[in-house]
Amino acid sequence: MADRMIELLMPALTGSRRDIDPVVVDATLGAGGHTELLLDAHPRVRVIGIDRDRAALAIAEDRLARHSDRLVLRQARFDQIGDVVADLDIDRIDAALFDLGVSSMQLDQSDRGFAYAVDAPLDMRMTATETLTAAEILNTYSHGDLARILSQYGEERFAGRIASAVVRERERRPFDTSARLVQLLYDTIPAATRRTGGHPAKRTFQALRIEVNHELDALERALPAALSLLRVGGRVAVMSYQSLEDKIVKREFVSRTTSSSPKGLPVELPGSAPDFRLVTRGAERADEAEQDRNPRSAPVRVRVIERVEEKDLR
Repeated sequence: MADRMIELLMPALTGSRRDIDPVVVDATLGAGGHTELLLDAHPRVRVIGIDRDRAALAIAEDRLARHSDRLVLRQARFDQIGDVVADLDIDRIDAALFDLGVSSMQLDQSDRGFAYAVDAPLDMRMTATETLTAAEILNTYSHGDLARILSQYGEERFAGRIASAVVRERERRPFDTSARLVQLLYDTIPAATRRTGGHPAKRTFQALRIEVNHELDALERALPAALSLLRVGGRVAVMSYQSLEDKIVKREFVSRTTSSSPKGLPVELPGSAPDFRLVTRGAERADEAEQDRNPRSAPVRVRVIERVEEKDLR
């Protein structure tokens, strides 16, 4: 949905402030695909690209070299967006983009351990300097903690059963690569569920990745930080790939676009109107043609919000 994302962000970059170069934060830069489209689409836009993955930054820097005069790259988590922007002496931005979850580039790097289709070290760190890995979780977490993260972050029905199997198997030999974990999941999850519920490793790998990288906690901090940076007319766009992320985004966006007037009043009280409006109705999804071209777009949910007022500057 790359073209659609540019379409949704462009009104924030081409509004009444045409005398000022617009600033966009790509908070999940990855290989730089969205940023490249933005820089190509608008001749004056400046982009601050953030990614916690040093390898991704190196790839993006090379890819975007022809736009280096309008691009600043920083290695950071997306919940550090406020610090990154402040360090650049910028107080307001025109747009921010979050493309959540693991990137296609990371999935394709088999040695990172994100993909369950190939045998690889159980790492899953998006930042190499972090210490916690998926292998450490599997080999050291208690049964209760394993079941909790599988249930909470993977929405796995058989979390308790899988946790029991992991604890039993690690006593025989610690987990170090993904193939053994995938086989355990095949053996543990009932056959009827395997036939209808997608790949049996999908939910467990998602849960481990989220725990390793603290993704949901970071998202809950990042959204308010990004929204606080927007100038009037600015937009934040979020692409979520699983329901836990989308619930956080929806909750934050709904709270920001809801009047603070008591329900039932015939008129809205002065000063109670929301500062933001929803640009998308619900969550937009990729159409069938897009999903045929790029199967990885199938689960994406897109939500966009726009600042319409800024009371604290009055």
